[in-house]
Amino acid sequence: MSKTRAARVGVAFLAALAGCTAFQRFLAIEAPRFEVAQDRPGELTLDPASVLSGRPLATFRVWARVTNPNNVRLTLSTFRGDLLLEGREMAELDLPLGLPLPAARDTVIPLDISFGLPSLSTLGRLGEALLTRSAVAYRLEGTLGVDAGALGQPTFGPRTWLQGRVEVRTGH
Repeated sequence: MSKTRAARVGVAFLAALAGCTAFQRFLAIEAPRFEVAQDRPGELTLDPASVLSGRPLATFRVWARVTNPNNVRLTLSTFRGDLLLEGREMAELDLPLGLPLPAARDTVIPLDISFGLPSLSTLGRLGEALLTRSAVAYRLEGTLGVDAGALGQPTFGPRTWLQGRVEVRTGH
């Protein structure tokens, strides 16, 4: 085979390989996918004693189904971003996670976030929803980091990772 022909065959092979989805997945780590776990309702719980003191404390819990679309095990290592309720930023997040994600599988996890609220009267529509114990819309957005072992530690985002509605309740 001549050098020119060998070079053409080599270039064609690399072009075909580069277009191959399996090869691209081998080289690049895809972001984990998040969705609300439909069989587990989320909630936003207000501490009743803190509401009376004027500095309400809240605990947000939502269950997420996290899917690792990669053929390698990942560790969900960090999340930096914001929790928004009814479009208002309520908590800035910087979470070290250390959650193992098996290759090509999904895992259901609770996401628990505790935070203080400004006085309910300053929150407008959100404060009214919290006081009347109705559902509120939430959004978790930010940047996610994973540890892929020898393949590196990529980050993904910023973007919205999870959104939905949670019921508001008052703790015991």
